[in-house]
Amino acid sequence: MAGKNEFYWRRLHSLLGVIPVGVFLVQHLFINHFATLGEDAYNRAAGFVGNLPFIIILEFVIIYIPLLFHAILGIYIAFTADNNPVRLSYFRNWMFTLQRISGIILLFFIAWHVYETRIQAALGAEVDFQMMEDILSNPIMLIIYIIGILSATFHLSNGLWSFLVRWGITQSPRSQYISTWVMGVFFVILSIIGVRAALAFVL
Repeated sequence: MAGKNEFYWRRLHSLLGVIPVGVFLVQHLFINHFATLGEDAYNRAAGFVGNLPFIIILEFVIIYIPLLFHAILGIYIAFTADNNPVRLSYFRNWMFTLQRISGIILLFFIAWHVYETRIQAALGAEVDFQMMEDILSNPIMLIIYIIGILSATFHLSNGLWSFLVRWGITQSPRSQYISTWVMGVFFVILSIIGVRAALAFVL
């Protein structure tokens, strides 16, 4: 990528990270949070989403294809970006680095999560409370899932901050400062929702 093409590709990468991938993440965490209300509540919520018309087509168009594009371009950005947080010690440079680290973690976590849920469902398993309870009852898997959840919520929150800058919404230092705090609160709220949901399957 070079010149104007790189500018537009990065804008598309940023956009897809928010819509539809980011929107799906928020929806997914809220659906999972029904586990805090009990097994029946979670199964009803997950069952409703899983039985939507044309669910396979919707998953590929809204989730898998945009996510794959975002991931591939994200890898390119991660390994070609010029940043040195140790030398510069700027807060935003650290956030830039952590964004790339969380993205790499998510590559492995999402692949494993899809294998354990969607691929198993295609093989005949039922994606329900019992499935998640069986997975998360293993303490190692619970820790992996919590790391994955925190990586996802950070990646989205910090990515939203970058999205607002890249798309010209927050240009002034003050607006970026306010956005930093707003996205920090967003990260905390989403993380609580996600971790509570994970713990609800085993506690």
